[in-house]
Amino acid sequence: MHKKYKIAILPGDGIGPEVMQETYKIIEIIKKKLLINIQTSEYDIGGISIDKHGIALPKKTLIGCEKSDAILLGSIGGPKWDILPPKERPEIASLLPIRKHFNLFANLRPSILHKKLNYLSPLKKNNIKDGFDILCVRELTGGIYFGKPRIEINKKNMHYAIDTSIYHKYEIQRIAEIAFQESLKRRCKVTSIDKANVLYTSKLWRKTVNKISKKYPKVHLSHLYFDNAVMQIIKNPNQFDVILCPNLIGDVISDECGSLTGSIGMLPSASLNTKNFGLYEPAGGAAPDTQGKNIANPIAQILSLSMLIKHSLKMNHISNLINTAVYKTLLKGFRTHDISHDKNFVTTKEMGNEIVKSFIEEL
Repeated sequence: MHKKYKIAILPGDGIGPEVMQETYKIIEIIKKKLLINIQTSEYDIGGISIDKHGIALPKKTLIGCEKSDAILLGSIGGPKWDILPPKERPEIASLLPIRKHFNLFANLRPSILHKKLNYLSPLKKNNIKDGFDILCVRELTGGIYFGKPRIEINKKNMHYAIDTSIYHKYEIQRIAEIAFQESLKRRCKVTSIDKANVLYTSKLWRKTVNKISKKYPKVHLSHLYFDNAVMQIIKNPNQFDVILCPNLIGDVISDECGSLTGSIGMLPSASLNTKNFGLYEPAGGAAPDTQGKNIANPIAQILSLSMLIKHSLKMNHISNLINTAVYKTLLKGFRTHDISHDKNFVTTKEMGNEIVKSFIEEL
């Protein structure tokens, strides 16, 4: 009897539902051509859920995700809900709770620029003549975004705010393990980014990462201060393999690496826990300005599905076929609006169809 895989689909807001439709095309091919038993169930999350249910993360959605092997998320938020108090906005009221509920502490953000597509990057060609392949491993549930107290005080003659950065040793240990394990599948290089010359959390970070590195003698470990790392990535991104970052630093570094590929519309991400359960989503936002225009780039959503199949379903060969199909489609010259230098671009649906064709060619 074939194993059954369950995926919770959360299309969300903005362009989320549009690009999610293109992943369904890939899933259908996997089911029909490869005879993989994948079942999908859709649930509401984010702004659309607030409109329909009065809450950004309904209990039904959470239960549906619990009964699944992985979550495929579209996008969340938009200006429509910016009038709400910060804690009630879709991004805060749904993403942070779902990460906490499933203990999704490890965020993997690949940024890949193939050398034949280096003209898409804002960097000079001589800096990226060979392209680059960087995996940013970001700690996702600790640091300054989650430390307490977080408060603003406004009293007579005294107005200030406090955000607390805190890291426990075990939080650093487990994310470092992920980074070193991923590096063994790649070029065996880990660059850890911190601010150990100033911050005590960074001093503990560096000390702990050094200790973990002794378990991985094949992996070359180096350290960079945050400010220097930002500069080095721009000067020569190809020198990096796996970049290991605390939460706040990883927020910046992963976006920087992504922008160097030419478009955030091509960047997937995975947020994982220790049980291979994960939430997979495009690195870009809901892009409400392009919603409904059939011009959004579906590649990030399709590559997020690829990461889901690799990390949660453990079918590396299918993941590789999807990645190859995306690359082949780009090499054929197909471009969506965000990566086209002229008016000769394909629609969201057309790009999805072309990737499906390339995927079938690979089977």
